[in-house]
Amino acid sequence: MPNSATPTHCPYCALQCGMNLTPLRDGGVAVVERPDFPVNKGALCGKGRTAPAVLSSSVRLTSPLVRSGGTLVPATWDEALDRVAEGLRRTRTEHGPDACGVFGGGGLTNEKAYHLGKFARIVLGTSQIDYNGRFCMSSAAAAGMKAFGLDRGLPFPLEDIPKTGCVILVGSNLAETMPPSLRFFNELRENGGTLIVIDPRRTKTAEQADLHLAPRPGTDLALALGLLHLVVAEGRVDEEYVQERTAGWEDARAAAMAHWPEYVERITGVSVPQLREAVRMFCEPEHAMVLTARGPEQQSKGTDTVGAWINLCLATGRAGRPLSGYGCLTGQGNGQGGREHGQKADQLPGYRKLDDPAARRHVAQVWGVDPDSLPGPGRSAYELLDALGSDIKSLLLMGSNPVVSAPRAAHVEERIKSLDFLAVCDVVLSETAALADVVLPVTQWAEETGTTTNLEGRVLLRRRAIAPPEGVRSDLEVMHELAARLGDERGLEKGFPTDPEEVFEELRRASAGGAADYSGITYRRLAEENGVFWPCPATTATTAADAAEGPDGPDGYEGYEGSGSPEDCEDASLDATAGADDPAQDDEATGTAVHPGTPRLFLDRFATPDGRARFVPVTHRAAAEEPDDEYPVLLTTGRVVAQYQSGAQTRRVDELNAAAPGPFVELHPRLAARLGAAEGDPVAVVSRRGRAVAPARITTGIRPDTVFMPFHWPGEGRANTLTNPALDPTSRMPEFKACAVRVETVQP
Repeated sequence: MPNSATPTHCPYCALQCGMNLTPLRDGGVAVVERPDFPVNKGALCGKGRTAPAVLSSSVRLTSPLVRSGGTLVPATWDEALDRVAEGLRRTRTEHGPDACGVFGGGGLTNEKAYHLGKFARIVLGTSQIDYNGRFCMSSAAAAGMKAFGLDRGLPFPLEDIPKTGCVILVGSNLAETMPPSLRFFNELRENGGTLIVIDPRRTKTAEQADLHLAPRPGTDLALALGLLHLVVAEGRVDEEYVQERTAGWEDARAAAMAHWPEYVERITGVSVPQLREAVRMFCEPEHAMVLTARGPEQQSKGTDTVGAWINLCLATGRAGRPLSGYGCLTGQGNGQGGREHGQKADQLPGYRKLDDPAARRHVAQVWGVDPDSLPGPGRSAYELLDALGSDIKSLLLMGSNPVVSAPRAAHVEERIKSLDFLAVCDVVLSETAALADVVLPVTQWAEETGTTTNLEGRVLLRRRAIAPPEGVRSDLEVMHELAARLGDERGLEKGFPTDPEEVFEELRRASAGGAADYSGITYRRLAEENGVFWPCPATTATTAADAAEGPDGPDGYEGYEGSGSPEDCEDASLDATAGADDPAQDDEATGTAVHPGTPRLFLDRFATPDGRARFVPVTHRAAAEEPDDEYPVLLTTGRVVAQYQSGAQTRRVDELNAAAPGPFVELHPRLAARLGAAEGDPVAVVSRRGRAVAPARITTGIRPDTVFMPFHWPGEGRANTLTNPALDPTSRMPEFKACAVRVETVQP
């Protein structure tokens, strides 16, 4: 146990706030402020402050569990691992490798996510792997790839936000989902900038806004198109920028012009004067940004919706310029890094595409296997869960709780129950783990070292501060042991070391030359520099060439050259050399130049073959399920400040439960009056997929045609019992944010 504070990062959201952990006499740790980390400068929300509570043996798993006679009972590690290997081997033998599924999580470190993808494809030989990050920002990722040729949550550091002129914040309640970030927006307004919040609810974030627009859920696409129509009609297009740095404008322009203001007002409920005011506020300053979150993304048209907001940025010259741009506020702690290194159905490490022959050759060379042996792309997250018990007979699940978090959750729960075999690695006995045949207790944030990548694309080092309880092992140890048991005497476990730094060194080689290039990042640099922004290639040409042969190699660096250096910034006051932005230095160990990392993308060119951003023409379409006589109200879902995701960990913290003890249904007084419901009365929300019951919370801060439920709780108040699994055709994101429901009073 260290004698002094250990600098590390919060286990929860994608801010990855810095904190120090100090040892306590009872063997635990206490959270202490860490003001040197620029994202939060010491500030923490209640979840971060209380995170050590989940380290307690009284609330977490400390022994493997195996099912015996219908009950989970303690077992030895060898017994539990043997059972997992037996279950997966039997499925593979009887039904083929694709009958084995793997489901990961956006909270896994980069090292774990990397090894999980490698384990699925090499040890199991299955294509059936995806992760819960598919439910987070996959639509924004798909839209970013189409427009810019690259997906990174924010293409600039958070520190740029206070220096811009206007921010449009679409579908984010960051005052509750990531409270320490609110200071950047407060500073924006203190500096004379303005904040526009788009949300069907008047949230705590919307209360901070200079302008709040409250569209019907599922109509964000029409709203963005209406704003772009006004930009064109009012002569606010940056014609020179469009001509020099973009392609496809004419088709996108024509699509937007079909969405005139009065038409958009009828669809969204946002008045024409409000639309005009939003355009004025956004276009008048020299710099402006659009930031999206789950609101516009968790829709069956989420990719097109985000694409429409990107089009607004491009038409006004607000992308690839200092203090301007489009960005996505990633949700989960490692939602960014988690999808970059191989646990996503269609990707290989370094954000490479699994169906790209050059990518397969490169990664196969690092892994020491034949490229042809790598399976192709598999099912997306919901499609994988929907196939459980039919095409997929066994599932290995790490760091996710789909019984609470997946759409159409009752159906997903039944699919999980129908499996021949389920193994879960988790910190606590989640609702999903309680259904497993084997539960493996694994280490958590303060008990292990590893890297995460926050919403800025800043790669960070979490450090071990405390030893885990006896009987708890790391996910890396689990994969090592399973590889040994399933490797058919091939010695596959040698490819799955348990030391996280050794895993990261291999990840560096596997990512080299890819879009998310980590090859120039080391644990030492992360410790010394407070994180490094990717892409960060190994600087020397020989290193890049050795690590990434063929067209997937050095050419992948185009679009990034110089984009973090001060001379590329048009605004001379913009400090682009702070922290990890420092100009290339010499590595003391090798004497070679060290790439500084890339905090700001696209200032020279976009990551497309010709360096131009792409307009993508999109047009409004309705939600997959609109209200009707039987289900006349729209349901939207989200989070509250004191709980996180499925609540598997935060619901075990007394302080957080006191602040947010259970689910509720937020509804407008007019709707409550029609129902005869009073504050606190139990009400039932019913969709075509099921029924949820929770107390009424009556507020004028929500539209009369909409109800809201937080999704952190299981049982009869489980919001995701109701949600619609209709998928975006590109991102395969389910439509969490809009479905048709009816609301009923419940008799005592």
